[in-house]
Amino acid sequence: MDAFEIAYVELRRRARGALYQEFLRRPTMSMGLYVLAAGGVDPQQPHGEDEAYLVLRGRGRIRVGDEERAVEPGSVVFVPARVEHRFHDITEELSIAVFFAPAEGSAPKA
Repeated sequence: MDAFEIAYVELRRRARGALYQEFLRRPTMSMGLYVLAAGGVDPQQPHGEDEAYLVLRGRGRIRVGDEERAVEPGSVVFVPARVEHRFHDITEELSIAVFFAPAEGSAPKA
């Protein structure tokens, strides 16, 4: 069994000084923790894989393609592969569980 504690993943992410900390990788999927500060900028680019976000804490907004919505704890957002997307207007630090299928970086380039 693979089991993870988000608090430990968060400690590893902070120690690296990174926004994102992957904690599970299999060929068919990967998972990570993504944290954006209040007032921060989301630097990500579209991915070659489908992606789902589960907001664990914080508040802000997300734009996916030409759609936009508020996010808060419990929000789940699906982003199809290669679609432009970004969090913005972050009013409270966002802590987000990220799920990629297949694993991030493993999809063939378009």
